[in-house]
Order: sequence, then structure tokens, then C-alpha cells
Amino acid sequence: MLLKTKLLLAQVPLALALLVLGIVAVATIGQLGSHSERILHDNYRSVLAAQRMKEAIERMDSAALFIALGRREQGKQLALSNRKVFEEELAVQVKNITEKGEREVSNALAARWRDYLTAYENFIHETSNEALRDRVFSDLFPKFIAIKEGADHILSLNQDAMIRKSDEVRQVSQRLERLITFAALVAALAGIFASIVLTTRIIRPLSVLTQTARRIKEGDLAVRARVEGSDEIALLAQEFNTMTDSLDRYRRSSLGELLQAQQASQAAIDNLPDPVLATNLEGRILGANRIAEAWFGPILSGSCEETGQNPEPVLTTAIKKARKYVLAGKGAYRPSDLEDAVNIHAPEGERSVLPLAVPVYDQNGNLASVSLILRDVTPQSKMDAMSKSLVATFAHEFRTPLTSLHLAIHILLDQLAGAMTEKQLDLIYAAREDCERLQNLVDDILNLVRLQSGKIELRRVVIRIFSIIKNIIDQHRLLAEEQGLDLACVYPPFDEEVFADPERLELVFANLITNAIRHTPAGGSIEIRVLPEKEFLRIEVKDTGEGIPLEYQSQIFEKYFQVSGSSWKGVGLGLALAKNIIAAHGGEIGLSSQPGQGSTFWFTLPRLENKPMDNGL
Repeated sequence: MLLKTKLLLAQVPLALALLVLGIVAVATIGQLGSHSERILHDNYRSVLAAQRMKEAIERMDSAALFIALGRREQGKQLALSNRKVFEEELAVQVKNITEKGEREVSNALAARWRDYLTAYENFIHETSNEALRDRVFSDLFPKFIAIKEGADHILSLNQDAMIRKSDEVRQVSQRLERLITFAALVAALAGIFASIVLTTRIIRPLSVLTQTARRIKEGDLAVRARVEGSDEIALLAQEFNTMTDSLDRYRRSSLGELLQAQQASQAAIDNLPDPVLATNLEGRILGANRIAEAWFGPILSGSCEETGQNPEPVLTTAIKKARKYVLAGKGAYRPSDLEDAVNIHAPEGERSVLPLAVPVYDQNGNLASVSLILRDVTPQSKMDAMSKSLVATFAHEFRTPLTSLHLAIHILLDQLAGAMTEKQLDLIYAAREDCERLQNLVDDILNLVRLQSGKIELRRVVIRIFSIIKNIIDQHRLLAEEQGLDLACVYPPFDEEVFADPERLELVFANLITNAIRHTPAGGSIEIRVLPEKEFLRIEVKDTGEGIPLEYQSQIFEKYFQVSGSSWKGVGLGLALAKNIIAAHGGEIGLSSQPGQGSTFWFTLPRLENKPMDNGL
């Protein structure tokens, strides 16, 4: 019997064990899936219906306020649309009775709804404004509260049921886990035992080869394998001896050692999943791995910095930036932000790559070449795009209830719905401030997403830097004085002009100055400096505050990042938004800081004679 046949037969027990284990796993996963479907089918729809009913009755209550305030048609339209929503969701709930006591609660809610509709009809037909306002609070409001309580009861019933059923699913999964574990152990032990018995008989003639290989590993290339016979193992022994002879001759050659090292290095590079290019200091490509050759082909014979000699012009620009960073003596270029990734056309389709650059030094420590790695970040880019879309959608959807809440608070503050006590007014003022804070957060999120997706155009004009800084200082001087801080500016000898969007530029200033005020103790100072450079205008905001630890400085401009242990807890969007705005103007932003010694945030803008084309974002 051939050795191949023997080896195949030795694998049969393991294959059978895997088959049995697969059958058990499929059966148990099916049981677990049926339990999970039960939760979604029984309770999730009721939870959704209860939430939608609560939202509909709240909007109908808002519609009643509109009518009471004289906006009858607007209130009727709002009430009509939400009445339909409530009735549809109530019908769904009545048909989806799954829990004990849920039918009684649903019927009670339906009765309260009918009672509310009767009161609502009487309210609509009322013509006196004073009577309308009285009915809102004396008649409709108690019924509105009763309906919300009924919906909350349904919501609570189904949420409790979902938790209970989730516990049941967890218990079932634990039982199934134990079952699968037991089946896996039994199958593995049985398969391994049978395979060991069969394999031991097969590999017995190979012990000579094993001992020979061990001695070769220890450096004894004079050893030879002595195996009698004419089967595959004997043929293998002959080839093994031939290989040993070649290795012996190869080791005696220094050239062989060099080739061996080079081949090992090339093999490692060729098996990397990302394209790798090696360039000299002038930018000409010295070598590439297999995936780079597959993606870019014969174009690699040219220079990676010559337009037309690179697969993608946009990739050419990114590679230039990476090489410039390394050639400037700054070390390896390792951007972590996906915004630095570029899209290219690869054989597999559209791909997103992040160019990385690593310096290669010669034996004297001098820069000899630059290695470029085009890291494939396509999945991360897709996830980033999905997250941006999700955030933008959430912010848009959040605006509608926030606007309604703001309107209701405005009505209460104007006391159009009745007089309020001083303590109640204090609470409403606090609620208004929270609404405005949420509105600013939503605006920041939308601005950031639009900037990153290219949907906001910059409205650039020629502006004098003195005037915009004076304006921003005037806006923040009172806040600085309240904190006991000195806010000043050091102007250059001559006024400078920049080509920028004044509204976006003021937003950058506001973020930097507000952060400085928040993180500088009383008695400190904040100083704005304008430093003309050759092609750019450098603007600094220097404070004497608490400073930023070195380990956080590389992440400070990332979205949602906050310094651990900071006394001020924000959202982490201001600096990310500032970074995108400055980048859109063709400038850069950064900081220098030492803990306890303050921070200096800086950004650059092209001087007027170097202004970029106004293509927007």
C-alpha cells in the first residue's frame, strides 16, 4: 500500500469525529437561535409600539399647546398625524399579547385613549382661548399622563420579559455549551486515539530520518540517512541525503550565506499582505514585494515620485508626503488617522491604503533608502464611513425632538402656559441651558461630519488678521475676566492679510481660547501671538495652565478624545473640528505642552500671496 493511502486512512477517524461534532453543533445552535427569535417575536414589537405611542401622545399634547396658543391649524395637523400613529401602534399592541397581565393593561390603555379622544374632541371645538388653556391643564393633561403611564406599564412588562427570556437563553446556551464541550472532548479523544494508533505504524520507518534531521540541525552535515527499501520513505531518504550534500557545499561558501539571508528576507517581505516598495533617496524604486507587483505591475520600473510613473496621482502625493517626512530626519512616518488614507484601484477592486514610511540606514548610520508600506485599511475605512453616516443620521434625527423641547421650554419661560414660581423658572432656565448645550453639540457633530465628507464649502475672502483677532478677544474678554485671567495679543509690526473663511476661522479661535480659559487657573494669562513666516502665517494661543501629559498629545486632535483626569469634561469635538477647518484652508495645527507649565496651540494659514484656489471642501 502506498504511503499516501496509509496517511489518508489515518485521517479517517478524525474526519468522522469532526463530522459528529459538526452535527451536534448545528443542532445546538438551531435550538439557541429559536430561543433568541422568541424574544424578538414576542416582546420587541410591543416595546417598539409602547415607545412610539408615548412619542405620539407627547406630540399630541404639544399640538394641544399650539391650539391653546392660537396656532389652531398647525396644532390640528400635528395632532392628526400623531393620532394615526398612536392608533396604529395601539392596534399592533392589542394583537401582540404575549405576557401575563398584558391584555388587561392593553385594554386599559385603549380605554384611556378613547377617553382622551373624547376630551380632545371637546377641546378642539372650544372657541374661547381662556377655556382652551384651562382644558389643556385641567382636562387633557391628566388623561395624557394616564396614557403615558399605561404605555410605560406595557413597556415595563415586555422589557422585564425580555430580561427573563434572555436569562433563559443564557441558561440554554450554558447547557448547550457543556453539551458541545463534552461532545468535542469525546470526539477529539476518540479521533486522536485512533489516529495515533494508525500513524505510529506509519511513521516508525521515519525515526531514522528524524534522528538525521536532528543532527543536521545541530550542525553535523556529514551525517547521512540509512534507509533500506524502495518505497516512498526510501526515496525520501535518498533525496534527504542529496539535500544534505548541497547544504554542506552551500555552507562552505560565504556567497551562499549572503544569498540565504537575502532570500529569507525577500520571502518574508513577499508574504506580507500589504504592498511594500523600497526606494532610494531620489525616489526611484529599488524593489517591491509580490502584492505590489500584482497591483501596480511594470509601472514600478520608474520613479515613485514622477507623475505618470505611479499607479495613482493621489497615491503619488501621499507617498511624497511620507518620504518628505522621513528625509527630513523625523524618523518613521506612521499616520494612524484614516483621513490620511487614499483610494486606489487594485485588481481586487477599490481599496483604501495608508502610506507608511520607514528609514533604512547603512552601516555608518546614514540614511540609505526609504521603505514604503501601503497598509490596506479598506475594512477600517468602510467602518469609518458607516460610523460617520450613523453619527450624522443620529444628529439629524436628534434635532427634531430637541427643537420641540426647546419650543416647549420657551413657551414655559414666557409663561404662556400659566404663571410659574421662581424655583420653577430656575429649573426651566437650567433646562434651556442644557438644550442649548445639546444644540451646540449637534451642530459640532454635523459640522465635523460635513467637513470630513466634503459637503461644506469654505466661503473664503480676504480678511485682516488684526481685525479678526480683536473681534475674538472682545468676545472672550468677559469670560476670561470672570475666571481671573489676563487675555492679550502680541501683534506683528505689520498687519497681515489671509484668504480664509472668517466664520470658520472664528470657530477655530473660539475653540482654542475657550479651552485655554477652561484649563488655566485664576491669576494666569492667555496670550495670542501672530508670527509671519516665509509662506505661512503662524498663530499661537499660549496659556499658563495645567498643561497636557506627553502620552496624550498625539491623540489630542482626535474625535471624542479627552485627557484622563482633566477637571473639565467636554465631548472632544472642538479640536477635531479645528483640525479639519485648518486642513481645509491648507494649513497645519499642533501643540507644544509640558505638564504644569502651560500649553501652546498653534496653527498656520497660507499668507495672501500663497493663497490656495477656492475649491471648497
